[in-house]
Amino acid sequence: MQFSKKSLILIAAAPLVLAGCASKLIGERVGADQVVVAEPAQVASCKSLGRTTVSVLANVGPITRSAEAVEENLVQMARNEAIDKGGDTVVKGSSMKYGERMFEIFKCKP
Repeated sequence: MQFSKKSLILIAAAPLVLAGCASKLIGERVGADQVVVAEPAQVASCKSLGRTTVSVLANVGPITRSAEAVEENLVQMARNEAIDKGGDTVVKGSSMKYGERMFEIFKCKP
């Protein structure tokens, strides 16, 4: 089977395009843009609402997504979870593997 030069370029570029688009696949819940990402010291007087572990697509085929895109998706998912649990603040926790992170959820505002 013979491919044209244009076809080969499209085939080679497809994973990169998909990897770039994947960062936009996480939907945003209404109000999630108001959820604050805080440091542990900033939530001392807040009410803990529990923890959540979120995970996102870290690889698109053989292509590993950028750390920035993966982290952006993880934070967006944590903000969404905070909205679902009535929270307004999240604190980043540990990450057991690339594409997964634990977050603590808090209610800080009255």
